[in-house]
Amino acid sequence: MNLDNWLYLGIGLLGGWLLARLLTPTSPEAEKQDIPLLLQEQVKQSQLAYQMAQEMSQFKAGFLARITHELRSPLNGLIGLHQLILNDLCENPAEEREFVEQAYERSLKLLKMIDEILSVSRTEHGTNKLSIQPIQLTQVLHEVHQLTYMLAANRNYPFTVSLPKPEIYVLADIHWFRQVLVNLVDTTISQMEEGSICLATSVVSTNNAVHIWLDVPTHAVIFSEPVDLIASEQMTNQENTDLSPGMKLLLNQKLLAVMGGKLEILPSPTTDSTRLQISMPLVTPEAEFVQPEANPD
Repeated sequence: MNLDNWLYLGIGLLGGWLLARLLTPTSPEAEKQDIPLLLQEQVKQSQLAYQMAQEMSQFKAGFLARITHELRSPLNGLIGLHQLILNDLCENPAEEREFVEQAYERSLKLLKMIDEILSVSRTEHGTNKLSIQPIQLTQVLHEVHQLTYMLAANRNYPFTVSLPKPEIYVLADIHWFRQVLVNLVDTTISQMEEGSICLATSVVSTNNAVHIWLDVPTHAVIFSEPVDLIASEQMTNQENTDLSPGMKLLLNQKLLAVMGGKLEILPSPTTDSTRLQISMPLVTPEAEFVQPEANPD
């Protein structure tokens, strides 16, 4: 047999082996082993991101139920105090005056909660005018760090901030944008039991946006809060005189959406942590910016 015949024989055997390989069914275990580890990790991250997106969607769907819960809890406390006074259950005038003072303080806190919700609602509707303009991101993040670092330091939580380049500007209302960032940091720290937090940014040139993210311990992420607040045991808590973390997250979402931004909960590259990511429009400070007209509706 000459060399050419050996070559033809080798090619025929190789072709037969490849054909048999294609026609022979493989087990799921074998297929799983053939998938690169990187692809498996990407699928896992996508599944987690989808789960988190569902949680955020449920937050939006239950907006009216959440408002009812937020306001009913302190209102029940007010009713209880007034019942004690009207039913002459106070031991003396001093105790009666103390109950009146407590009721007055709760009324002010309840009014503050209503004002917070109304302010965001009016902004979303267009009643409260926004001053959308180019904002230097470094300046805002520096101010946010100055306003929040002591809260983290008092609880011994490491808090690092990576400032972007000075030439990075975003389009936003500086008052609301700064308030959203401070609110996210404050709420996260109040939910934390251990760990550290990191505030950083990245520029996405493909869609002309800036990502501002907060990497926090997973146990402190707000999406773990029960969605069905009407049926939850929290309805019986009459001492709650502040907006819940979930409600604050939802209000922040609405504020960012009005400014053309977006708030997402994403998997973090770091183990045991989750990323709260804000996307804002990127802008060059030299560009001429025209304030859009408010929608009269």
